Amino acid sequence: MLSPKPASSPYITPEGHKLLSDELSYLWKVKRPQVTQAVSEAAAMGDRSENAEYIYGKKQLRQIDSRIRFLSKRLDALQVVDKFPDDQTRIYFGAWVELEDEEGAAYRYRIVGPDESDAERGFISIDSPMAKALMHKSEGDEITVKRPGGTATFFLKSIAYQN
Repeated sequence: MLSPKPASSPYITPEGHKLLSDELSYLWKVKRPQVTQAVSEAAAMGDRSENAEYIYGKKQLRQIDSRIRFLSKRLDALQVVDKFPDDQTRIYFGAWVELEDEEGAAYRYRIVGPDESDAERGFISIDSPMAKALMHKSEGDEITVKRPGGTATFFLKSIAYQN
């Protein structure tokens, strides 16, 4: 039996909240009506049991409805963090951080909510091991992160709060 997935943090940036809200609006107002119309047209063609367009359309509707339910519940549960902390010399939610590893390679990350993490953009979830190791640190601190491949050490070069 699988253990339940740990609850993710309810925090999100204003930008992340807008993206999820826009996705919900698009699915509800644009995509779902289009697919509903396509299913209706496919159903009018006759035998539904062998109608690929009808079967695929119904599957698409289930997926859209599932995503709409998820987004609706998740948006209700999220807390938008739209203020930066008073102490901007330490790392908190929303911070951009610049790190350097032991070999001198530089990394730039922003600590965001789990719903908006994106490795390509350097957005790491506040629930990730890296973000947990970074929280409350100051410039010049050494950070040790336990990763699947072993521990890694980083030097905290800078902290910034901007959008």
